[in-house]
Amino acid sequence: MPNLPDTRPSADTPLSRTRRGMRALYAAAGCLSLLLGVVGIFLPGLPTTPFVLLAAACFAKASPRLHAWLLAHRLFGPMVRDWEAHRSLTPRTKALAVGSMSVMVAVSALWGLAGRPLAQAAVLAAGAVGAIVVLRIPTRR
Repeated sequence: MPNLPDTRPSADTPLSRTRRGMRALYAAAGCLSLLLGVVGIFLPGLPTTPFVLLAAACFAKASPRLHAWLLAHRLFGPMVRDWEAHRSLTPRTKALAVGSMSVMVAVSALWGLAGRPLAQAAVLAAGAVGAIVVLRIPTRR
């Protein structure tokens, strides 16, 4: 058998560096997205679900270990596992997401920001965008 050149990329080829760089970018994007999802739990108008699902997608491309950690997470794991199995949300999940966002937006805009119409408008607009994002996710029967 003739000696063929080794065509496997070595550990330090431009291609392997590019792949490592992309995985690092995906991991950073996943961490930022997860952080925004956690902030969305407390900040009215910022949806949690889409950011957590985006984090899962980024982690799946960046690191099997990060993705497995998110799948096993007590709070976010069931949501991600359900999404990966069905690629949709239940009507109950959508209602809970939009309902809790609406309550927090209303409390913030009407009580917490009383007398500041620009801030009220910004919170109401952010809440509307959040609701639209959640409602655009496919619904499972």
